[in-house]
Amino acid sequence: MKLHTVFVAAFLVATSFINAQNKEVTLEEIWGGEFRQEYMQSLRSLNNGEEYAVRNFDRATGTMNVDVYSYETGEKTRTLISSANIEGLDFFQDYTLSENENKVILSTEVQSIYRHSTTGVYYVYDFESEKLTKISDNRIQEPTFSPDASKVAYVFDNNIYIKDLNSGETTQVTTDGKKNEIINGVTDWVYEEEFAFVRAFDWNKTGDKIAYLRFDETEVPEFSMDMYGTYGKQLYPSQEVFKYPKAGEKNSDVSLHLYDLKTKKTSTVNLPKAYEYIPRIKWTNDPEVLSVQAMNRHQNKLDLIFVNAKENTAKVILSETDKAYVDVTDNLTFLNDNSFIWTSEKDGWNHIYHYDRNGKLLDQVTDGDWEVTQYYGFDPKTGRIYFQSTENGSINRDVFSVLANGKNKVQLTQKRGTNDADFSADFTYFINSYTSATTPYEFTLHKARNGKKIRDIKDNKALLEKLKPYNFSKKEFSTIEVNGNKLNMWMIKPSDFDPNKKYPLLMYQYSGPGSQEVSNTFFGPNDYWYQLLAQQGYIIACVDGRGTGFKGADFKKVTQKELGKFEVEDQIEAAKKLGEREYIDADRIGIWGWSYGGFMSSNCIFQGNDTFSMAIAVAPVTSWRFYDTIYTERYMTTPQENASGYDNNSPINHVDGLKGDFLLIHGSGDDNVHVQNTMQMVEALVQANKQFDWAIYPDKNHGIYGGNTRLHLYTKMTNFIKENL
Repeated sequence: MKLHTVFVAAFLVATSFINAQNKEVTLEEIWGGEFRQEYMQSLRSLNNGEEYAVRNFDRATGTMNVDVYSYETGEKTRTLISSANIEGLDFFQDYTLSENENKVILSTEVQSIYRHSTTGVYYVYDFESEKLTKISDNRIQEPTFSPDASKVAYVFDNNIYIKDLNSGETTQVTTDGKKNEIINGVTDWVYEEEFAFVRAFDWNKTGDKIAYLRFDETEVPEFSMDMYGTYGKQLYPSQEVFKYPKAGEKNSDVSLHLYDLKTKKTSTVNLPKAYEYIPRIKWTNDPEVLSVQAMNRHQNKLDLIFVNAKENTAKVILSETDKAYVDVTDNLTFLNDNSFIWTSEKDGWNHIYHYDRNGKLLDQVTDGDWEVTQYYGFDPKTGRIYFQSTENGSINRDVFSVLANGKNKVQLTQKRGTNDADFSADFTYFINSYTSATTPYEFTLHKARNGKKIRDIKDNKALLEKLKPYNFSKKEFSTIEVNGNKLNMWMIKPSDFDPNKKYPLLMYQYSGPGSQEVSNTFFGPNDYWYQLLAQQGYIIACVDGRGTGFKGADFKKVTQKELGKFEVEDQIEAAKKLGEREYIDADRIGIWGWSYGGFMSSNCIFQGNDTFSMAIAVAPVTSWRFYDTIYTERYMTTPQENASGYDNNSPINHVDGLKGDFLLIHGSGDDNVHVQNTMQMVEALVQANKQFDWAIYPDKNHGIYGGNTRLHLYTKMTNFIKENL
């Protein structure tokens, strides 16, 4: 009896210890922010290069401050702005310093419109006079200082205005702006989403001219969404109506204009030929020379044009052509002599080039079978260019510097994983953010000259301690040979993995052109979800197939005109190869994805019904005919030119193949991938007499979040996986 009691007691202690070391993660923890990492706050380097400014909110007093810190020591040196000390303004949300740092724009009452655009009430604070000036009584967009900070240009109701901060006078530059018809100075929906910018005006270096784009979207088809509101507050649905050009449909007519502040006259710029898109305008260092990037509708030719503002003449300086498409970036940088830095994939890999002011190539700055993934800038003092690349492997990132002639390259980061840099204004220092599959973010200060570490700033060691009791599985990186290519892959196995057992497999992918899901970075929320599934006996894997990025232009652009063909073939073949492994149950392989990944997971279970037994598609594109012109036609040309490419790879046209379990999810307020995609596929599935599960989240956009929404969504997906895989 005593021996039995001792044995039971020992067993209970041992079991308690094991359970303590194998704590089960919950969805409530994941979506409640329990594993949130510590990050560096958004900072702005000051012109002196020795200090940076950070926005800090004091919860105790409700005061918003912008505090200044020393790069070298990390110590606070002063407070630049405090809402407690500004008469007439109790609080501000964000700030933008003028170029000379003698004034600041303070934002209040900011509200989102689409992905990047906002409206708000804005003020200018003058540090010297301590004067606060309200820019406008209206809710405005994109207030921007002139170079000397004597004026602010902004957009209200699709028209451009200029406020003179000395006289207080406001000048209306354009008068024809009208909702859903004419837009001046900010972009339309599709430019904002796909070319990733909102402010479509720019001051020249002397502040006496403004260049701007005008969008005539009168003939662009309208899209409408019903918004259902909250029960008890809204009896009838409201409707959002906006211009959305779907593939093959009419785009806005975009034109370029110059406004002269001295004469108060506007002129239209006649470009060398007609262009479908003008995705970038930027003044050079010469106040009379404007650079313009313009493209054809297929986006396989991009011209860099210099406009002589004095004579209103335009000349093509550089042309980029590609058999598939040319990417638009923000990397164009003008040096003091108006020579310029440019990035291009023209040799098959994304690299940096240096051209003179007339477009003559001076040097290919970087070279090799690897990609430049970020261009940070040029230091005129040392003549060095700073950039990030995949030179140490496509799933890794390191920071380098090199002379503008391509010589004397220096690697500035040493830890294997993902490194990203934020440089001081004079390129004396950089803050490195480092992460890997085993290391949450670490922030350190380095000398830009040689990468030497000066000090540690912030890390997430506390998070690693918090994670220890969960005994999470390692994310294993490898490659898998599929359809003649070595594809990057990661896999997560249960922590008590037994190679003699068989496990169900859940595959995740995104697969969009130029994307990457297999990267040497620490957990995001989805990774914790995968750990939850691994704890419950699933293997999770992710394979970056053909069409994804950072392995050269040919690998990325092989999917041209056939989105969803090669990517689906790779996922199906990868699943088959994984199913051949002794420890994977080939009869229980599922796949899921969001957006492009939802398009893929739908196609995979319809076309790979002998491989996949389950799929989840969240906010999927179900036919590229439903998606916007700029994104879709970049890869597919138009439906009128490439009907088979659109239709042969549309999940809607393959619903007859569904044999397994399928869950379809969408937000009804998705302005990006419209719920129309899901509704059309639901109808196709119904008419094919296919049973499936689906869920609509009312008024939720493409991100499907807010309140308990994400928790509810992931609970639904978890239950579906448990029941069907």
